[in-house]
Amino acid sequence: MAKVYARYPRNGKTARELAERAGMSVRTAQRWTSEPREVFIKRANEKRARVQELRAKGLSMRAIAAEIGCSVGTVHRYVKEVEEKKTA
Repeated sequence: MAKVYARYPRNGKTARELAERAGMSVRTAQRWTSEPREVFIKRANEKRARVQELRAKGLSMRAIAAEIGCSVGTVHRYVKEVEEKKTA
């Protein structure tokens, strides 16, 4: 199992910028600033549920994307995942 570090904020900087500033590798900067997988999955599932709520209310994919702050492609993918589960 990979060692889990405390997550450090990037404050708008890229991993490369942080690595250069701190004198570490880019990969180390990515590990130190990324959130644990479980947290990421939980947040993504919450976003999926929110997309479905808004879609059920009749909002367009563009409106949903603007509402939750993601791309139209992400919204489309989330909607398509649910539709495929229904037909399977």
